[in-house]
Amino acid sequence: MTPTLASLVHHSALKLTVRAGEGRLDVPVRWAHVSELADPVPYLEGGELLLITALKLDAEDPQAMRRYVRRLAKAGVVGLGFAVGVNYEEIPKALVDAAEEEGLPLLEVPRRTPFIAISKAVSAAIAADQYRAVTAGFAAQRELTKQALTDGPQGLLGALAAQVDGWAALYDAAGAVVAAAPEWAGRRAARLTAEVERLRERPAPASAVVGGDGGPEHPEQDDRVELHSLGTGRRPRAALAVGTASALGTAERYAVHSAIALLTLTTERSRPLHAAQQRIGAAVLRMLLAGEPDHARAVAGDLYGDLLDAPFRVLLAEPASTSTPADPSGDPFGDLVETVESAAARAGEAVLAVPEGGRLVALVRDSGAAAAACARSFGDGAPDPADENGLVVGLSAPAGPIAAAAAYKQAEQALSVARRRGRVFVEHEQLAAGSVLPLLADDAVKAFADGLLRALHDHDATGRGDLVASLRAWLSRHGQWDAAAADLGVHRHTLRYRMRRVEEILGRSLDDPDVRMELWLALKATSSD
Repeated sequence: MTPTLASLVHHSALKLTVRAGEGRLDVPVRWAHVSELADPVPYLEGGELLLITALKLDAEDPQAMRRYVRRLAKAGVVGLGFAVGVNYEEIPKALVDAAEEEGLPLLEVPRRTPFIAISKAVSAAIAADQYRAVTAGFAAQRELTKQALTDGPQGLLGALAAQVDGWAALYDAAGAVVAAAPEWAGRRAARLTAEVERLRERPAPASAVVGGDGGPEHPEQDDRVELHSLGTGRRPRAALAVGTASALGTAERYAVHSAIALLTLTTERSRPLHAAQQRIGAAVLRMLLAGEPDHARAVAGDLYGDLLDAPFRVLLAEPASTSTPADPSGDPFGDLVETVESAAARAGEAVLAVPEGGRLVALVRDSGAAAAACARSFGDGAPDPADENGLVVGLSAPAGPIAAAAAYKQAEQALSVARRRGRVFVEHEQLAAGSVLPLLADDAVKAFADGLLRALHDHDATGRGDLVASLRAWLSRHGQWDAAAADLGVHRHTLRYRMRRVEEILGRSLDDPDVRMELWLALKATSSD
């Protein structure tokens, strides 16, 4: 419940006393603000409880107080809190009279109640109200989803009308009413055909607000109606009307947005269906990545079956080339989505797939048909340079809903490695099971290796010894002189001399394990050149 002056007066810890305007205590309080300015109006937005000690006011001057109070009321201040025992032992009569004349509630704040306590009380009440609204919104989303799945659009509209304490109607692409709730709302909705036609002329998504003026003969038309287009294309396929007695609150707004998403799912046809489902899927994905699996389940309802409870994998896909033109169809991921969704449908699995910027993010069941189809489709090959719509894909290890963010990071790492290795598909589990050496193919690593070994190559080019081959043999034998010398076919003293020359030329000690590691990786990075 939004905080009001009455709720603050009844707050046992604040000990506030009403000195004027007792009949207007039910006004909502948007914020509590402290200002000792003689004219604080330029710094107010309206809806505030203004807290003062009259430090810079002539609070005993009747004319000055009338001007002050009148200006506050005109600015939308809902109440004035006056701290007694600071500059005045009691509220001056001039201020009390002025507030009473203007009808502005005047609250006496006792000396022991700091202004910060009032501000905290207002802030806490606002936060609690917002939390209740969000919680109610999630509950509404779940109920709407349930009704949409069990009873279709008619059931969804009935649930929406109950949530907003009003009515709701669905129009088809031609602007005709196809469903409405309650039953009488069909007549009201039919009178809005012209407005729906105008809405359809605008690019989707579009919305409009229509104010009713039914007069004494049609009191049901004295309402506020929101119109929303439905559809994923440029032209809306349908429209939703929601009529209420007043503007929607936060919870009601959640319900309307959920209804828009769900009705879009039910009004789209064949392949474009996944585009509408993305609206709910994106919200579910954001909640999962934010560590809110319970809210994600509440929003998803039964749309994704038990996908959010069973172990799943996160799949990330990006265009293989960032320089090629966009896919003419506008959906570079269409083939991939169709592959995983078709495989999942045949196996009775659920899939969540939504675009995220220039990526596709998908949740697929671990060891399921969708993940297997993706692996089969891409395999271990390299991207085809001639394929302008080619993709690069990374797949996470199995994870549960509480670890969705970690799985997303794994998929990003797998995607990055796929690009580095010139592959179209990499699973995160392959990274730990494979070798680090393929990662050395990066141009920056090769440049470092060339620079590190250049002096040795220059030395060998003069015919004064084979230091590079000797260094490789010595490192491969873990510094064992006899074994490395035997591999080279030289005496161990010759090999010792060569390693001293390596140290002299490089200015580094081979006794340092970090130096040996860097040299070995440099040799590996340049061995394929």
